[in-house]
Amino acid sequence: MDAEKSVEGLLQKAYFSLKASNAEEAMLALNKALKLDFEHPEVVYALKCLSWWLERFKRLSEFQDAYDGGGYILSQWKSFYSFLDRMGEEKTFDSCLYALKHFVFSAALMFYKDILGEGENQHDPALLLQVGRCYKGVGNFEEAIKYLEQAARFKREDGETISELADVNALLEETRAAKALFREAFFVNPEGVIIRNMDSELILRLANRVKEAGYSGQELLEWIPVYGALLGVFSIKREINLAELGRLKQSIFSLENEVRGKGAEAGCLIPRLINRYLWLIDHYENAKADPALIEETMLKIKIASPAVYEQYRN
Repeated sequence: MDAEKSVEGLLQKAYFSLKASNAEEAMLALNKALKLDFEHPEVVYALKCLSWWLERFKRLSEFQDAYDGGGYILSQWKSFYSFLDRMGEEKTFDSCLYALKHFVFSAALMFYKDILGEGENQHDPALLLQVGRCYKGVGNFEEAIKYLEQAARFKREDGETISELADVNALLEETRAAKALFREAFFVNPEGVIIRNMDSELILRLANRVKEAGYSGQELLEWIPVYGALLGVFSIKREINLAELGRLKQSIFSLENEVRGKGAEAGCLIPRLINRYLWLIDHYENAKADPALIEETMLKIKIASPAVYEQYRN
């Protein structure tokens, strides 16, 4: 059968057009498919999604600054996920979402390319992060890692930047680097990590395990590094220097006081504190410190969470 006369063929044409940044052609193909089968779930799904994005793209003429235009497009990706949640569809269609992502991130990349140039913008970490995200979104991981590595050199304690770099490493199957970087991101700035921006199975599987344990929102982010350690996902560790050790101990001291002050309402503070205990234990083991120091820290974990203590021991 002529591909133009079958629903499946028209869907593929629509997705190909989106990847080529031709939304008009994609919409035409989807409308033709709808006439062939007005109840086809993937066609209806794709039309709803593309219509949502085309409505948002109408605002692009309001942005005179290229950086703002690109930023607006990327900001809508989070809103798009909220839209998908409101749709309440039992099934999502990965081919559709992949094509839309390519279309959306290609559009944002065009804005950023206009201002990247060769000058000082090449040293703007926020711009480098967005360019890296765009290249990841269109599937060009080699270019993505180049820009994200540059951004990370400027933003060494930014969870979003480090996690994006970790995610691309995972997509490139650079697993050791990905594990180390994810561990770092969740240590320095867990609230900066945007799970819905992540694409690699390495982190998505771990996040799902934590969700299954009953956590969501900020608590989910705080528990991910703890579960990452318990499940052996965050198994690649680095040594910390004396200055970092001092800051780690000060952070532990402050968190212990906060936890005592809040009692049963400690919430996110508990996993954050446990994560720091785990880093301290790693330091003691690497430094071949007195075993009593390790045991002392283990007992603190037991007080904070007997369940984590038992799982870590076993």
